[in-house]
Amino acid sequence: GAAGAAIVAGALRPGLRVVGVQAEGAPAAYLSWKQGRPVEAPARTFAEGLATGVPFELPQRILRARLDDFVLVSDEDIQAAVRLYLEHTHNLAEGAGAAALAAARRHADGLRGRRVGVVLSGGNLSPEQLREVLGCA
Repeated sequence: GAAGAAIVAGALRPGLRVVGVQAEGAPAAYLSWKQGRPVEAPARTFAEGLATGVPFELPQRILRARLDDFVLVSDEDIQAAVRLYLEHTHNLAEGAGAAALAAARRHADGLRGRRVGVVLSGGNLSPEQLREVLGCA
């Protein structure tokens, strides 16, 4: 997702900052970007769409060339973002889809006064996952 966003942003508005987000429990893509080489890591996260243990070569090349920053968020941050989307926008987001909002909330001080776009993608949240997010598990 971040690789695609970086390509589109570069084509439509050069200079626009794009920040990738990954779950702390599945840091392979983040570590690979940071270290400039493939890094495998365990993938244990609530956000199934971010559960990558092995980075993919093509997205990593794009990310290294075009991404401005990459941050990690906790499963707790992600679940809080899922709840915020549900409560305030009435959108059901899966964990991966809510990760960008989780990152924006975690880094709110550094974003204050800036115009920020957050991508909400994916609503594949199972009933069990929704119960967990809402504390009904």
